[in-house]
Amino acid sequence: MNKDCSDRAYSESVVNKVIDSLNTPVVPEGVYAGQVKQSFGFETAIEKSPVSGAVFLSRTGLEGDQCADPKHHGGAERALHHYPLEHYRYWRSCYGEQFGIGAPGMGENISTLGMTEDTVCLGDRFQWGQAVIEVSQPRSPCFKLNRRWAVENFSVEMQANSRCGWLYRVIQEGNVSADDPLVLVDRVAEPLTVKQVCDLFFGTPLDREALLRLQQQARLSQSWMSKVESRLETGKLENWNFRLLGHA
Repeated sequence: MNKDCSDRAYSESVVNKVIDSLNTPVVPEGVYAGQVKQSFGFETAIEKSPVSGAVFLSRTGLEGDQCADPKHHGGAERALHHYPLEHYRYWRSCYGEQFGIGAPGMGENISTLGMTEDTVCLGDRFQWGQAVIEVSQPRSPCFKLNRRWAVENFSVEMQANSRCGWLYRVIQEGNVSADDPLVLVDRVAEPLTVKQVCDLFFGTPLDREALLRLQQQARLSQSWMSKVESRLETGKLENWNFRLLGHA
C-alpha cells in the first residue's frame, strides 16, 4: 500500500456536526444505470453509464438499471447505491491511477461531492426530484470489487475503513435526474451516521452494547437487522469469507 494511504481520523465529535452539515441541497455529480453483462470474469451490472434527463425511480430502482445477483444486491431495501466521489482520491493514493476514472467505478447509481459516511445518517430521507429516498444501510463490500479493480482484498480494506457508500429504499416513486438536488427532509432523533453504523456492525460485530444500539435503529434494513438479532441471540458472527473473498 502507498505510504500516503492513511485512514481518516474520526471521533464522536463528528456526530455533533452532522445535524447542520446537509442544510444545503446537494446536486449529484452524476446518475448512473447499467445492464447485466459478462465483465471481469463474472456476470455483473457494475459497469454503469450516465443517465441523461429524467428517469423514473421505482421501489426497486432506476428504470433501465439491472441487477445480476438479486439475492445479494438490489431489491426494495437496496434500490439505489450512493458512493461519495471524494473517496476516489483516497483510493488513488492507495493504488494508483486506475482509480482516477472516478464514478461510477464502484457501481454506484448516485455520485456526489459533499456527502460522506461522516455526514449522512441511517434513516435520512431526501427529496430527489419527484421521489423521496431513505438511507437503509451501508453497502456491504464484496469480492466482486476485488476482481473489478484487480486489487486483492480490496473489499476487506473498504469494509475496514468504512468507505463503503450507502444504500437507499424508495419511499415515494417519481422522476429524478442528475439536475435534481438531494434535499434532506427528515432525520431521526439521536441518529447514527453511516460511518458509525459501519463501525458498530463491522468493527465490533459481537459487542453487545453495539448490537443493542443497532437493534434500536428502526430504519435499518431487514437484511442487516436480521444479522444483528442473530448475533445477539447466538453470540456468533456470520461467515464473511464468501462475501469478501468469494470463497468459504
